[in-house]
Amino acid sequence: MLRHTVLVAFIVFASALSATAQDAKDQVAASIESRRSTYADIARQIWSFAELGYQEVKSSSLLQSQLKAAGFEVQAGVAEMPTAFVATYGKGKPIIAILAEFDALPGLSQDAIPERRSIVEHGPGHACGHHLFGTASTAAAIAVKDWLVSSGTTGTIRLYGTPAEEGGSGKVYMVRAGLFDDVDVVLHWHPFDRNDASPATTLANKSAKFRFYGISSHAAMYPDRGRSALDGVEAMDYMVNMMREHIPSDARIHYIITHGGEAPNVVPDFAEAYYYVRHPNVETLEDLWARVVKASEGAALGTGTRVEHEIISGVYSLLPNETLSRLMDGNLRRVGGVKHTPEEKAFAEAVRKTFGNTDLLLGSEEEIQPYKLKALEGSTDAGDVSWVVPTAGVRTATWVPGTATHSWQAVAAGGMSIGMKGMIVAAKVIAMTAVDLFTDPSHVKAARAEIEQRRGKDFRYQPLLGERKPPLDYRNKEK
Repeated sequence: MLRHTVLVAFIVFASALSATAQDAKDQVAASIESRRSTYADIARQIWSFAELGYQEVKSSSLLQSQLKAAGFEVQAGVAEMPTAFVATYGKGKPIIAILAEFDALPGLSQDAIPERRSIVEHGPGHACGHHLFGTASTAAAIAVKDWLVSSGTTGTIRLYGTPAEEGGSGKVYMVRAGLFDDVDVVLHWHPFDRNDASPATTLANKSAKFRFYGISSHAAMYPDRGRSALDGVEAMDYMVNMMREHIPSDARIHYIITHGGEAPNVVPDFAEAYYYVRHPNVETLEDLWARVVKASEGAALGTGTRVEHEIISGVYSLLPNETLSRLMDGNLRRVGGVKHTPEEKAFAEAVRKTFGNTDLLLGSEEEIQPYKLKALEGSTDAGDVSWVVPTAGVRTATWVPGTATHSWQAVAAGGMSIGMKGMIVAAKVIAMTAVDLFTDPSHVKAARAEIEQRRGKDFRYQPLLGERKPPLDYRNKEK
């Protein structure tokens, strides 16, 4: 009889807890919805700023001002990065963190129209939707803060303003500085062409600028006196391209020549190539990286030049956490996808004509993708966060279905209402998942147990970029 009474009491308690959580989710969603136009305006401003990594002064300041006005304590310029910040509200455990990005990409300036048209010729643009990312995360943090206040719930909500995700590894420096050491769970999201909260892995990534130094000379009158730094770059590129036949099929190597000389009749005494190397496994990545460095040294030896390289970034792959991903998936299904207006459908149809066949149909933005482990072939500095704190993210349809990331089509949709609608979905999902974590401590405990099991007992985090300081000038075209 006593056992039955205890069981009934537990069921009643669990039901009451669930009802409280559902009410709280409705509250945070309504809070975000009530400020939809405000957040759309903020996102549009950051879209128009289109600031590159470590240069996001106006974007970072705008988000900080919103958080300060909402009552957050903001610590700016953290981890030796002027545009990085941590905004905190509340006290005690759990500490739930939300990531916010806001950097743009070079060379992808685009108007919010369904045809290719730059606003600033060769200027930057938000081709990865980080203006939406930072704004939605801020919206979620503020909504959760308001609910903590109104409900009297104990706990801490934090918003991490993380600069230079696009190759600058901003989050890695924040992890290295210990800014996540006391955090219980990290939530994030990313703009995409579909709605999906499945757990995902990514590629670990290491990058560097390889600088060759030669001897300048008149290319016609005294070619024998010159040693071409550009020859060094081209020799390296050739050797690395030959490597491609002999590397794992899931590896990725790509590069650009950032500086190749000043004039054809002057043997260049300086040239530079910027390399990325990626692989799912960190140990394999390091082996591949060593071979690329050897290729640069061989190229310098063969061309009579000198080479040095500067590590720019290094990020781990994402470590999935299904405990958290299932929570996010449930909340995504509760919120639902996005519905386009006739005008938005016309925009989407026009954009769709600019690229080839894809695996998604127009209209799929209303759907939620099946839940299953995904292997994404990009990289993110959120990977490092995921190896030190239980972490999960969601992807929402902010672009026309089938849109490639880092494309002008992504910039265009992200600058108009299609992007804004997906942004609001993401904000609600993150806020609702935070409510789950604050109202039921068992989720936090299970997420911690999962990360420890996945990492293994002998795991020790070591940043791939070593002890270098943040490369605040990495977006400069030359040094």
